[in-house]
Amino acid sequence: MNLKEFSELLGLSPTTVSRALGGYPEVKEETRRKVAVAAREHNYRPNRRAASLATGRAMAIGHVIPTALNHEMVNPVFADFLAGAGEIYAAANYDLILSVVADGDELRAYRQMASTGSVDGIIVHGPRVEERRIDLLRDIGLPFVVHGRAPVEPTDYNFVDVDNVRSFRRATDLLLDLGHRRIALLNGHEVMDFARRRRDGYVSALTARGVQMRPDLMFQGEMSEQNGFRAAQSMLVGPEPPTAFIVSSLIMAMGVQRAAHDIGLTIGRDVSVVTHDDMLGYLGNGEDIPIFTATRSSVRAAGRRCAEILLDRIAHPGAAPVQEVWESDLIMGASTGPAPPS
Repeated sequence: MNLKEFSELLGLSPTTVSRALGGYPEVKEETRRKVAVAAREHNYRPNRRAASLATGRAMAIGHVIPTALNHEMVNPVFADFLAGAGEIYAAANYDLILSVVADGDELRAYRQMASTGSVDGIIVHGPRVEERRIDLLRDIGLPFVVHGRAPVEPTDYNFVDVDNVRSFRRATDLLLDLGHRRIALLNGHEVMDFARRRRDGYVSALTARGVQMRPDLMFQGEMSEQNGFRAAQSMLVGPEPPTAFIVSSLIMAMGVQRAAHDIGLTIGRDVSVVTHDDMLGYLGNGEDIPIFTATRSSVRAAGRRCAEILLDRIAHPGAAPVQEVWESDLIMGASTGPAPPS
């Protein structure tokens, strides 16, 4: 069934049907519901090209990744975000356009997308401490949602973030309560805003308890299994090795587990580990009992929510910004225990 046939079935114009399915605000809610119900009953899926011609939209959302960060494309965290966002795009008949660009070429890519009209909006990934993309997207008028936050002014932009400061403070407090005092932090690149906030949560918890922060027990870099392994291996063979680790991703925590195993240590008994982002579609954290204690927040759910907000802002361009900061859950697993005797 094509758009014309489906429209005739409903007694509506093709433009009205396309706008109802696309979420345009000028379509009455009653009409929108009528079209949505009929589309489900008749298994109608509109042709994207026809929808684009009828609505004047590209029916596509852009995600721009610089080559310096193209490891994110095979990172389960990034893949889970795209899977969540993709569910919302598909339901609204939108395409996802993933553009990989040369380092430093992101701003040009955004300008080109705006000038060619190839996308209706943008999801901004990995906001940085020194962030330039938000101002540019404001200037060129492309609707956007940031996954995370950036310390920029004005702050009136759409975002969905996890309370990284509180998450890492809670994780550090847990280990301090268990008697640990030599607690290592394995973090992402601290040019990224989320990593800076995580470090701040860790440092604030140590400071509040009068525990000295040790730079030799802090690592920042790509959150890979190999980096987790190398950083933990180097720290564990030092003269004053850590008795616990706080790690910014489950993938990195697996590297810590491998390093501990290689020198005969048992996770949860000889050394404790708390990780973040353990809820990934194809990389689980155990079943009945979690392998790792974790601060958990669903990346897939964040992808869905960012997509929902962006599509709503495309349909309602004058609406107030949506700004959501999610709490993480502290999940107790088998990887934490009391600090071992000195």
